[in-house]
Amino acid sequence: MLVLSPAYGRDYKSQKAVKEDWEANKDFIIQSIGPHMGRYINKRDAAGEKVQIRYQNLTKAIVL
Repeated sequence: MLVLSPAYGRDYKSQKAVKEDWEANKDFIIQSIGPHMGRYINKRDAAGEKVQIRYQNLTKAIVL
């Protein structure tokens, strides 16, 4: 499972907003430790892999 955070300074107040941007293929940053840490990714790039997206100043998370 990849841990992601919003890219380009975006942040979200609700899970609904996170889901909408994920479905719209907006970019997120990989926060998982490993060779891909810091790279940008979107739903199309994740190719069905399970992701955890941190939001609301990284204090909440949703698994998609």
